[in-house]
Amino acid sequence: MRFGFLSTDVAIDLGTANTLIWMRDKGLVLNEPSIVAFDRTNKHILAIGHEAQAMVGKTHRDIRTIRPLKDGVIADFEIAEGMLRAFIKKISLSWQPARRVVICVPSGITEVEKRAVRDSAEHAGAKEVHLIAEPMAAAIGIGLDVHEPKGNLIVDIGGGTTEIAVIALSGIVTDESIRMAGDEMTNSIVQYFKRNHNILIGERTAEIIKCEVGSAYPLEQEVEIEVKGRDLITGIPQSITVSSIDIREALSECVATIVESVRMLLERTPPELAADIYDRGIMLSGGGALLKGLDKRLSMETTLTVHVVEDPLTAVVRGTGKVLENLHHYMPCLIKSKRY
Repeated sequence: MRFGFLSTDVAIDLGTANTLIWMRDKGLVLNEPSIVAFDRTNKHILAIGHEAQAMVGKTHRDIRTIRPLKDGVIADFEIAEGMLRAFIKKISLSWQPARRVVICVPSGITEVEKRAVRDSAEHAGAKEVHLIAEPMAAAIGIGLDVHEPKGNLIVDIGGGTTEIAVIALSGIVTDESIRMAGDEMTNSIVQYFKRNHNILIGERTAEIIKCEVGSAYPLEQEVEIEVKGRDLITGIPQSITVSSIDIREALSECVATIVESVRMLLERTPPELAADIYDRGIMLSGGGALLKGLDKRLSMETTLTVHVVEDPLTAVVRGTGKVLENLHHYMPCLIKSKRY
């Protein structure tokens, strides 16, 4: 897999749902969906990012739209390569290799997956490639001092994975990476309408429903939304109205899994760090942090204070960018290389 990087240092948050690129001295320069539309016959890429997202569920048989990443790791290398090439071309006309690249990865990926990401960047000509775990990047991005001997609990809910980690002294003390996050929530809404209303809705529609009326805790004022889909019995398009209570029921299993994973991690946390977490609370980042009432639900289940960080969608790439711009200071926070 070979793709051209910028002729400067870059930090990349290669996410299942969105790809974000941070450039030295320029900050966040790209934030687009990790979606590609391509020709089935020759795999020629027709659209990426926002343009490809608009085509999801509306293509004819010669065009296919996919996410080349699954559960936070590359699933289709060829398409992922083309997507990165196109994203990078959007932000610079330069195609010289980068001197240094920092890429964030899920904390639970295997050594083989880490090596695949590292090799991809090296094949592109990068002289230095560094990997950092997503919860560590999120902690740095929201301004926590990860070097101090105090415990911080980060819950980063992305598209493919939810990363839960206790961080202290520049390292991850204990962590949990579960493949239950934004995509599973969206799929749960699709399955709910199939099961309870015999209506088939698209992924984009389910995503809109999740963002507009999805919740993890009863709302002060419950709301309703009109949903359009195809009746599975008659095959005729139809519209129904559902409430935020119904959607909360659809999301209940996903939310319960995330909450239970946080509780299990707290049980494994050393007592001195648990005392710090009691004082500091839980930091909630990632796109999933925007689910209405999730902070209240977590707080109710754990009896801890839960803080939704500022701009949770970009917390990870902001942290990766900070690492890039002050690499020596954050070197202990990086994933150590294993030699084969």
